[in-house]
Amino acid sequence: MRRVLVVGDVVDDIVVRPLGVVTAASDTNAEIRVHPGGSAANVAAWLGWLGADVAFAGCAGAGASTRHGDALRRHGVDAHVAEVPTSVTATIVLVLDGDGERTMFVDRGANAALSPDQVPAALWDDVGWLHLTGYSFFDDAVRPTASRLLAEARLRRVGISVDPSSVGFLDVCGPRAFLKWTAGCDLLLANEAEGRLLTGEVDAGRAADALTATYRAVVVTLGARGALARTADGAGWDVEAVETEVVDTTGAGDAFCAGYLAGCQRGDSPQRCLDLGARTAAMAVASVGARPSD
Repeated sequence: MRRVLVVGDVVDDIVVRPLGVVTAASDTNAEIRVHPGGSAANVAAWLGWLGADVAFAGCAGAGASTRHGDALRRHGVDAHVAEVPTSVTATIVLVLDGDGERTMFVDRGANAALSPDQVPAALWDDVGWLHLTGYSFFDDAVRPTASRLLAEARLRRVGISVDPSSVGFLDVCGPRAFLKWTAGCDLLLANEAEGRLLTGEVDAGRAADALTATYRAVVVTLGARGALARTADGAGWDVEAVETEVVDTTGAGDAFCAGYLAGCQRGDSPQRCLDLGARTAAMAVASVGARPSD
């Protein structure tokens, strides 16, 4: 099994869970916790926890690189978190509702400083797969780095997956631009809303079929309805969601991505990859935070 290289965001997640009805313009008792996060870093953490050989490269702000690097290493990740002394670590405030769904407020911080220098040639040794997230493409300052990583992966004949990550940011940049930036990648891992936006199709299956004109394989997650996979040759697979108590949906998509990719790197069938993705996502939503429990 060759190594997976994940490059992208490192974030401090501030998770706010109101303990009662939110009182507008006044006080509401809440449980507030800080967790390590960032879509790309979350995927790397779950991959490591699942036993995959995984390396990660990203950026943190002043005084935070060791903390974030150590958090990833606890899950078996070969972590390379560069410190940007002139910036703060990216921060997301996530406000949970009663169903565990979240509203997010984002400060990208040091993530905007990600450059090719932070992914040295030696980090590509034994890499068989590259995973990137949409956040690296949506950021004008980081997109050239993401494009160079795609070019390097293709030069080295490394497989590539990409996760659109954010329907809000995807809507701002425009589906046509995102498809152009990522065309030809081996695997797109999108949620249902992202698939609809990228294609204009209402039905998730039709959206996945349409996206196989741009990517060799497409996975669309459907929340409580499971997920589906389609390939350019017309093959398809589906999986039901694993029933569990939903506490916090933060990082569920990242966990699913990691499960699916871990299966791929083991040489599993698409059906078994979907099954592992669904099981990993179920573990993620059953506790607060976007990473495996320490």
